[in-house]
Amino acid sequence: MRAPEIKRGRRAAPPTLSARLSSHVSLEAHASGHIVASFSGQSVDLGTFSKGAAIRAQRLRVGLPLTSFVSESRNIDKEIQILVRRLARHGLLEYRLQRSRNGEDQVVIEPQIADYWPGTQPLGNADVLVLSRFAYMRRRGNDMVLESPRARALFRICNPKIATAIAALSTPQQIKRFRRQDGFPGVELLALLVDCQILFKTEATAKRGSRLAEGDHSLVLWDFHDLLFHARSTEGRHANPLGGLYPYAGVVAPLPAVRPHWPGKKIDLRRFSAARSKTNSPIVKILHERHSTRTFDDQRPITLAELSRVLDNTARVLSKSRVDFSDGSPLVEYAVRSYPSAGASYELELYLAVGQCEGLARGFYHYDAGGHALVPIAVRPHDLESLLTGAKFAMDAPAAPQVLITIAARFGRVSWKYCSLAYALILKDVGVLTQSLYLIATDMGLGGCAIGTTNIELFAKMTGIEFHAEGAVGQFALGRSAKTGITQQRP
Repeated sequence: MRAPEIKRGRRAAPPTLSARLSSHVSLEAHASGHIVASFSGQSVDLGTFSKGAAIRAQRLRVGLPLTSFVSESRNIDKEIQILVRRLARHGLLEYRLQRSRNGEDQVVIEPQIADYWPGTQPLGNADVLVLSRFAYMRRRGNDMVLESPRARALFRICNPKIATAIAALSTPQQIKRFRRQDGFPGVELLALLVDCQILFKTEATAKRGSRLAEGDHSLVLWDFHDLLFHARSTEGRHANPLGGLYPYAGVVAPLPAVRPHWPGKKIDLRRFSAARSKTNSPIVKILHERHSTRTFDDQRPITLAELSRVLDNTARVLSKSRVDFSDGSPLVEYAVRSYPSAGASYELELYLAVGQCEGLARGFYHYDAGGHALVPIAVRPHDLESLLTGAKFAMDAPAAPQVLITIAARFGRVSWKYCSLAYALILKDVGVLTQSLYLIATDMGLGGCAIGTTNIELFAKMTGIEFHAEGAVGQFALGRSAKTGITQQRP
């Protein structure tokens, strides 16, 4: 008697990954052949394309499978590949991963860094995956999103089963066994998440929660909330609105400039202040004169000698020492500067983007605080220009600053010692150094302006240093103030 045949179901087709225009972007094909992308009141000319490519490009409104043009087997495929890559370079695309069975999206990938392109890491059944300790899911409006400060994109989860499956990866899972579980999200999605460092490969026997299992030693020193704050409160590694946009102007009334006084009898101090005002010291005079300068005299730029004095008086190493705690710990080195620093860490470094400085060539430099010297760093002219132009827009200034000082932090100098508050301490140090720059510039008759944001991704590209090892945490514009007759803004 023959055994009955086992009917095997058809293997499900792999999901399709498609490029799609972001919801705020539109494409317009001109009679000249130019295709222009419009978004948020801006427009970008993407180049000249054939009529066939322009017609096919309209499919980007709903999604164009990457496999339909990446082979570049036809001329029109090459054109679409060029067009899509240019759109990606400007951060104008999102990517949908959908099951061909029902056409529903599993996830939508939203780039957080310009020029993001979906990558897939090779995965085998023997590989063991686990969630990054920096990954998290949250509600955004009516959506659930999966993201990480290390990721170059976030994942908008469209299927609740995906969220359940991702949660299971808080414990290391071997792909072979994971496949057998209900709601397995598919190896294609897992590969995309590995590429974004939301998941990472580990050993099945690895100690659960071990920091050393993920990334380099610089990453070990970061707490979750600190790295998230660093990545989301600066420019370059997220796509959220940034800057003085007054998002709640129509929702909540602005707070008064001066806090309403507490009830009770006042002790008036003004008579003491009036008596002292006639004998104020020079430092008090400089404190009162300090203001932000956004317009510089490019006919008389700052000189190298003046720049040297600013750096000498604010950031040069004054003394060095080593401390042995006599408990088996390694020796700890200290290098004192003229400003206070949390735990005497002195983690801050200065990088100078020089636009105009008499006696110093235009370029990008690191300030060697120990040797009181400037060391040139080779960077692409476009990146230097982007850094200076970004400062111009951040200050709402008519021109780029003569010298832009980027304050960077060697994060491990602080986080090696302090738990939970390392990044907060670093930002306090930035504030102290910024005030020192203001005061010295004022004393020398120069102008300066603190800048509230900085592009950490651009800085990482220019220095070749991972953003979590040494990264930008502040900026200060410096130069000779223009005598415009206009009162400079006090803050």
